Amino acid sequence: MAEERAPAMVTCTAPVNIAVIKYWGKRDNDLILPINSSLSVTLHQDQLKTTTTAAASRDFTEDRLWLNGEEADVGHPRLQACLREVRRLARKRRGGSAEDAVPLSLSYKIHIATENNFPTAAGLASSAAGYACLVSALARLYGVEGELSEVARRGSGSACRSMLGGFVQWQRGERPDGRDSLAHQVAPETHWPELRVLVLVVSGEKKQVGSTAGMQTSVDTSPLLKHRAEVVVPERLALMIRHIHERDFEGFGQLTMQDSNQFHATCLDTFPPIFYLNDLSRHIIALAHRFNAHHGRTKVAYTFDAGPNAVIFTLADTVAEFVEVVRRSFPPAANGDQFVRGLPVGSASLPEELLAAVVTEPVPGAVRYILHTEPGPGPQLLDDPSQHLLGADGLPRRSA
Repeated sequence: MAEERAPAMVTCTAPVNIAVIKYWGKRDNDLILPINSSLSVTLHQDQLKTTTTAAASRDFTEDRLWLNGEEADVGHPRLQACLREVRRLARKRRGGSAEDAVPLSLSYKIHIATENNFPTAAGLASSAAGYACLVSALARLYGVEGELSEVARRGSGSACRSMLGGFVQWQRGERPDGRDSLAHQVAPETHWPELRVLVLVVSGEKKQVGSTAGMQTSVDTSPLLKHRAEVVVPERLALMIRHIHERDFEGFGQLTMQDSNQFHATCLDTFPPIFYLNDLSRHIIALAHRFNAHHGRTKVAYTFDAGPNAVIFTLADTVAEFVEVVRRSFPPAANGDQFVRGLPVGSASLPEELLAAVVTEPVPGAVRYILHTEPGPGPQLLDDPSQHLLGADGLPRRSA
């Protein structure tokens, strides 16, 4: 009987991205081709990341998948599309032969384990980080290099933007086969060193209407969405790229808020309407506008994806003051020390006139915590074998 050999194994991490010009709506559901281009900021993996280990072995009897320690359906069509696509590229790279003198047979079964260090499916772009990570790990495992954003897009549209760091545009593309619907970097993560991101987590719950179902209903029923995709987004995209290149926070911030608002307006224009924002989200929107009005300029900018959690863009010199404003507006219940997570935040004392103008009706316990982060790089390979999520037997090392 053949002795068991250690499986071939690769572990990668991948980032979350937050769109400032939103993607909402597909023109091809199978290939995941968008009705408009979009632009996002990749967040740093020190605070938010997915970690994925992919392993292949002749000893595995079936493909298996674990998400956050729980076994999940490996037959999911999008996961299978990514797997098929990476294997196709590997076969192509090997000159059509899947077997001859290659270290890893493409016929071996595969085990995949993936973990998020943030709530899954709560409007924090978990599927984007997840599929970017899966594709990065599979590509490394099979020795595939080059353009991979197209493969990641087959798993989750916004995942193509998580394949790169910094400021990233996903181009709509024109071709029906999707070969030109790719992500490219507008500016690296080092381009705007003062830019900071605050994620205000109001809910770790799974959303009621998933993005896939929600956007299809919008495409089918919202005339506003059609106008947005055809007329508004192309203009905004060019403007946003300019603001980023010029590091113009006033322009960047205003446009970010306007685009978030229009995205949620298209959700409201969908029939039946979709509500991703809740009362608390609206409280945060009003708070940001009061804060900016008090200062007479745009110092903070909110954006919301398909969920109630707020993402606030600001500059480093505003972080401490705004975090204190949030703490006063939504006094933490019991986790005072754990209320601010991620990058350190200095203390700030608020002038009386700011408190009077901005902190109007506190809502205790409404914001669960604030995560302080910044723009960061694309997917990373972990070289340390102790960081693999799977053991030498191909099974999860620890349950979440």
